[in-house]
Amino acid sequence: MAGVVSYQKVNHEALELLDGQLSQSAKLIMARVHHEQGEAYESPHQVEMTLGGERHPYEHPLEYQVWKADGDLLLRSGGAPLMPRVGEAGYQVFDHLGQPWRMLTLWAPDHSFQVQVAQSLEARRRVALEVATRVVQPMLIALPLLGLIIYLSVRRAMRPMDRLAQAVAERSPDNLDPLPGNGATPTEVTSLVRALNRLLGRLRAALDNERRFTADAAHELRTPLAAIKIQTQVALASPDEADRQHALRQVLAGTERAGRLVEQLLRLARLDPLLGLEQPVPVRLDQLAAHLAGEVAHQAGAAGRRIELAEGAEAVTVQGDEALLDAALRNLLDNALRHVPQGGWVSLGARAVGTRRELWVRDSGPGVPPEELARLTERFFRGRDRTGEGSGLGLAIVQRVAELHGARLELANHPEGGFLVRIVWP
Repeated sequence: MAGVVSYQKVNHEALELLDGQLSQSAKLIMARVHHEQGEAYESPHQVEMTLGGERHPYEHPLEYQVWKADGDLLLRSGGAPLMPRVGEAGYQVFDHLGQPWRMLTLWAPDHSFQVQVAQSLEARRRVALEVATRVVQPMLIALPLLGLIIYLSVRRAMRPMDRLAQAVAERSPDNLDPLPGNGATPTEVTSLVRALNRLLGRLRAALDNERRFTADAAHELRTPLAAIKIQTQVALASPDEADRQHALRQVLAGTERAGRLVEQLLRLARLDPLLGLEQPVPVRLDQLAAHLAGEVAHQAGAAGRRIELAEGAEAVTVQGDEALLDAALRNLLDNALRHVPQGGWVSLGARAVGTRRELWVRDSGPGVPPEELARLTERFFRGRDRTGEGSGLGLAIVQRVAELHGARLELANHPEGGFLVRIVWP
């Protein structure tokens, strides 16, 4: 583009220069006619003015003629075309034998005569083309050389990038070590290497979590399955009907525990890949708490525990997934009922304070040791719960549901005793 623009500009300026030469030549001829005016007017016939000497390579044919004020031709060059006599001074284009010519007309200051100089447009174009071509030629030669230099420079500068790409391509799926950030890495890609290393760190942490989760899940499933197997063998080998029935009840309890564990594992497997809720809808937290309180009240009463719903609960609405919130609240109630002794109680409700909304569950149990609070949401962590009834996944599921709803899970021992869990929307 620079070459094309340069060519056009030089071509234009060359034509302007030729017009300037026309003007200069016309003024020189006018000065000569003024000097020889007496001699020229004494000649009644035409006088030809010719220039001798060697022609310069850039000297282009210049034709001229001089008219008297009364219309008689006074002077003309040997090869001048018959230029039309015009009344006004300035540049014009006229046609002679099918060829266009560029002509400049000037009047003497006293209007006693008129000078006309002309050039063939074809000759002018040839001169302008030659000048423009010579100006652009160095650029045409330099451009391929410049392109080669740029290519070699870029290739040399990109070698560290190629090495980085090769290092990434040759990595095995198990190699998540940070990429080397030595001095050979260009400054421009240092931030990229850092970002890749952060990504590799997150992937390594995620894979470690998955491996640990898989190992813990296998361990947790092994326990009820082993118990089921043992109790089944006892039932088959026992001649006493009462012992056989007891063993079968243990088999049923172990099966239920394994089923709950599998159900929670599947729920976590579905929740983990989610980046957010697909189609959140308005959910009334107060109605959800009331519904679940009524649903589990009979079961809790049969176990010697009671469910208390907070009185005077106002309408509290959030955008979310009702099924997920229902599952989270069920897990909180299940945890609370398992840790409350007979005769104890579990209360739940929803409330709103300004823009803050929360769903809470509180129990009258013994609470949680302070050193275990920070680990309660770890998967398969049961703390002092070694009864074998829990799987250590309930609070992990609740925390994941809270994250998907843009809320946070708060766990604390209540100052008046017992344990308090809140899902809070800021």
